[in-house]
Amino acid sequence: MIENFEHYLQEDCPYGDETTELLQINGEGTLNILSRNEGIGACADDLEQFYKNKGLDVTYRVENGEYFEGGAVIFSAQGNLRILFKLWRVSQTFLSIVCAIAARTHNFVEAARKENPDIMIATSRKTHPGFRKYELKAVKVAGGTHHRNSLSDSILVTQNHLDVADSFENLKAVKKIEIEPRDNDEALKYAEIADVLLLDHYSPEEMAVLVTKLKTINPGLEIAVGGIKSDEIPQYAPYVDIIVSTAPYYAQPLDLTTKIERI
Repeated sequence: MIENFEHYLQEDCPYGDETTELLQINGEGTLNILSRNEGIGACADDLEQFYKNKGLDVTYRVENGEYFEGGAVIFSAQGNLRILFKLWRVSQTFLSIVCAIAARTHNFVEAARKENPDIMIATSRKTHPGFRKYELKAVKVAGGTHHRNSLSDSILVTQNHLDVADSFENLKAVKKIEIEPRDNDEALKYAEIADVLLLDHYSPEEMAVLVTKLKTINPGLEIAVGGIKSDEIPQYAPYVDIIVSTAPYYAQPLDLTTKIERI
């Protein structure tokens, strides 16, 4: 199976770099990627390994979860100039995306834990095709977690499942069983057999009342909420254990720039 960064490079440079070949650029040089925005470091260690595989030396990289200010260098390397030019745009774009995801996740975690220190910010599996590995890692290094990594690692009985499945009174599984009820009656019914209930389309006031009833039925029950806006996080945080969001994956990429110089 082709390695992720090799795939990205194949897309961007399928046959050769016409510009550096025309200019007959040769020799050794340095590459520095700087951010014009503040952010949180993510996945630069993965990028470092790709550079090493290409025979380049990485002289600096921002650590996972590390805060950096606008104007900071977040990745530096040196080696063959032709290779540096090939990797330049892929590297800059990659870091602009994952560091933005980490920054937004960090902001969500901070906002939620001001109201509920034990709450989890969990992102969905609605990642961009081919980029899940790094999107999920960016979330984790910023203090978030994954609601569902894939269909193979978790159980979630959604409203669509309830529409077509036979009725059930008892479910047994090694993994946690999460159910998304269609209404209050189902929430109260499934509270007895679920490990987690995913509640959408409730106001914070409605949640306050319903969650109290649910946890009376099952004190160990965890409550998750999804489909809320980022500015609503502080309103829901006091009543739930998990806030599920896709928003970090769609964070505005950071404004990065790259400087390449000859040694």
